[in-house]
Amino acid sequence: MMNMTAISTAIVLASAVSLGAQSSETTTKTTIDVKDGRKVNVTGCIEAGLEGGYILTNVADKTGERHEYTLVSDNEDFSKVIHDRVEIEGTIADSQDGKVEIKTETKVDGPARDTHSKVEGRAAFLGVKHMKMIATSCP
Repeated sequence: MMNMTAISTAIVLASAVSLGAQSSETTTKTTIDVKDGRKVNVTGCIEAGLEGGYILTNVADKTGERHEYTLVSDNEDFSKVIHDRVEIEGTIADSQDGKVEIKTETKVDGPARDTHSKVEGRAAFLGVKHMKMIATSCP
């Protein structure tokens, strides 16, 4: 949970830097990389997370056990599919496999200020490569 808070805080801080420099031209680049995880195709429901962000719920494994994953992506808009059932192709990083790395670089023209932050965390994350909606409701 602590790693999730650190990652959420880094994303919020990067956004705040972007909004605070409205009189200058600001560019922000965020990249999210799941390293050494397991490649998967899973089906589940998109829900809003408690600390911001989004989670995939109702993901059943081969034994029928249910799991949920915090979703990470630098190109998907999960807000458009909240409460929808989706199929996701991606990489899972959990406590045994892989890690998530989020890098945010903000450049502000005018007075020269560059910020760069890097956050790494280990938790149950799903790095999304491709997402497809398969139903507008979830069980």
